[in-house]
Amino acid sequence: MRERGQGDGTADARMANIRVVLVRPRGSANVGATARAMKNMGMGALTLVRPAVRRFRAAEAMAVHAHDVLRRARVVSDLADAVGDCGLVVGTTCRGGPYRAGAEDAETLAPYLLAAAAQGPVAVVFGPEDHGLTNDDLRHCQRLIAIDTDLAYPSLNLAQAVLLVCYALRRTAVARKGAPRATTPAPAAAVQRMFDHLQRALLRIGFLHPQNPEHLMFALRRLFGRSGLEDHEVRILLGIARQIEWAAGQAAATGERGPVAGVTATPDGRRTPRTGGAIELRAVGAGDARRSAATARRPRVAPHG
Repeated sequence: MRERGQGDGTADARMANIRVVLVRPRGSANVGATARAMKNMGMGALTLVRPAVRRFRAAEAMAVHAHDVLRRARVVSDLADAVGDCGLVVGTTCRGGPYRAGAEDAETLAPYLLAAAAQGPVAVVFGPEDHGLTNDDLRHCQRLIAIDTDLAYPSLNLAQAVLLVCYALRRTAVARKGAPRATTPAPAAAVQRMFDHLQRALLRIGFLHPQNPEHLMFALRRLFGRSGLEDHEVRILLGIARQIEWAAGQAAATGERGPVAGVTATPDGRRTPRTGGAIELRAVGAGDARRSAATARRPRVAPHG
């Protein structure tokens, strides 16, 4: 079926920069149907992460006239390789939970994906058919899409979900709706390195709970994902993380402990003592004051290189 009044059929250049990533797909037919759905919407960049599929005969049958999309598909060993060069990575989910609470509909995120795609590659990530993306997969995603379905049966077929998201993207591209201000987002690999460093730094000063650091890190990923970090902003945050680690190392080397030692943060930002730890406070004497004054006269900073 052909829809009328939707342009001349030429794929928008931004659509060509949008990569569909299937993580651990299990069904050959679904891979082929995904390729067909992508070509219907003017998209051709397909990446498969550790596919369970070994024979692609059903994929070729379901792709129909999208065999070229199948032939060009990349196969990689992990999600980081699939999205490392992307300026924006959007995951998909139909499940609830604290790490998925910020999911938005495809129509809301389409302008942001298209704006980022005008600057370089972006990715929309879909999980395996049986359970979708894991929490570990979501660590690579800055934002999340959820498709509105009936609660009685919310789970969509993989290729259907791909088609619905790609259709929302094409509708937005064709309508040329007002997009957010175009920026050049930092590559996902650089953003992930920054988050890894920031997590280590925040663990070092006791801000994150060592048994569940991801609880707050997912909130930080959503926060920075909405802002669309540029390369120089990622470098600033990386410098902050390095400075935190350096300062914590200096405190450990001199045996100093401050009022946050042995303290962990709660989700609302309050600090409480860790189990088995004690907050150590000590009086500041004259010698301490002299040492503090000397330190203040000789400021030191960590290298940010």
